[in-house]
Amino acid sequence: MVPPSREPLDPALRARLLQEARTPWRGLRRALWLAFTASAALGLATMAMRASAGDGVPGSDLLIQVGALSLFGFLLWRDRAADPGDGSTGAD
Repeated sequence: MVPPSREPLDPALRARLLQEARTPWRGLRRALWLAFTASAALGLATMAMRASAGDGVPGSDLLIQVGALSLFGFLLWRDRAADPGDGSTGAD
């Protein structure tokens, strides 16, 4: 018995599916990195406003916000730098 012939996939759809198989959850991951980066930036801006108003800002809190902004900003940048469409490999 001969199996029915399958229609070939649209090349654009095939490329998108192969890309998703290589890097699963990329969109969700980028959205999370963006949300975390924005949250850290907002927290740092709030602390800067409190400090400019004369309120005391604990150094440990400031260090946590700067660290979070740096970490999530780096992760977002790294995830975008590893984009296969830009020709880079993401590994320096």
